[in-house]
Amino acid sequence: MNAWESYGREGGLYRQLRDGCAREWSGYTWHSFVQQLSAGTLPLPAFQHYLVQDYLFLIHFARAKALAVVKGESLAAMRGKAAAVLAILDETKLHLKYCADWGLSEADVVATSETVETVSYTRWVLDRGLHGDILDLEVALAPCTVGYGEVALRILADPARMVAGNPYQSWIEMYASDDYQALARAAAERLDSLGDSHGGQARFAMLSRDFAEAARLEQRFWQQGFAA
Repeated sequence: MNAWESYGREGGLYRQLRDGCAREWSGYTWHSFVQQLSAGTLPLPAFQHYLVQDYLFLIHFARAKALAVVKGESLAAMRGKAAAVLAILDETKLHLKYCADWGLSEADVVATSETVETVSYTRWVLDRGLHGDILDLEVALAPCTVGYGEVALRILADPARMVAGNPYQSWIEMYASDDYQALARAAAERLDSLGDSHGGQARFAMLSRDFAEAARLEQRFWQQGFAA
């Protein structure tokens, strides 16, 4: 078993959702953008474009996490999601500093408009949360959180990976870190838990469609960088 295949529990909702959209999931977690990150060959403009849009994405991801406070099934869940909102807002500051390391000033980043790909993905997540319950929202959110953990582990396992001198090594290490991997595993476990408590099996067909759609939207988010 590959390390990323240990996310979630056997028979749990997360693994069922991931396995149910294997083609879309692989297209996301091993997209050509990811493969070029691994090989160290990704064109710098593509990465810079991604970084700016990822900053804009984080703002709406924080809003979606705030919605999860409202939708939370318990006080403990609400507290956890409130902490997640604050963590993401802090991350936006760190993200701007990281952008600066890649020649992107804060003024340039915040003045950039969202692309169609960013708008379509973030508003879709918010729409699923507004019109559904906490499980619908978490299914829409999880592919980002868990998927990035898998992306990092896939890169580490890639025999073609550039190990020495990879310009994107800091990005890879960020998502391969113990802290991020714990976050990814917790997100998969939360889906399993909500699947048990909120009728995941009875709603599986709809949840599976949403999970696959999130994977497709993630693919488009990577792909937009190549047009930069």
